[in-house]
Amino acid sequence: MLLFLKNLLFTLIVPGSVTVYIPLLISQNSTVSSNPSLMIAILLFCIGGALYFWCLWDFASFGGGTPALIDAPKKLVIRGLYRYSRNPMFAGVLIVLVGWTVMFQTISLLIHLTCVALAFQIFIIYYEERHLQKVFGDQYKNYCNRVGRWLPLP
Repeated sequence: MLLFLKNLLFTLIVPGSVTVYIPLLISQNSTVSSNPSLMIAILLFCIGGALYFWCLWDFASFGGGTPALIDAPKKLVIRGLYRYSRNPMFAGVLIVLVGWTVMFQTISLLIHLTCVALAFQIFIIYYEERHLQKVFGDQYKNYCNRVGRWLPLP
């Protein structure tokens, strides 16, 4: 139960801010571009949200932790979507942000999406991958050789 609450709290604060609160602030004076844009945005919200929550489930149920750096999974999570991408949770967040951008079609949301994507890439390369290499050693190295950072390897 405590692990569930920690994951819920993290989700409300971190991804909730990036994918809901900030886009709502940015787009508060904007109108939905068109009905097809709204339908595409809703589809992207569902896909991105499903990716995020699937990964969150795997972090908790298999890894015994949360996405928070101070309470990371104790085991290297390489199942579920992590068999195909090393960063499906980040991809889910970015897909939700693409949904907001499609829905309102404002340059401000596109800038937000771009900044978040760049921040993720920098964080992944300069912190996360190095940290996981230290913690999980050869297991992580072998995993990186099999699974692409963002997209599945051929």
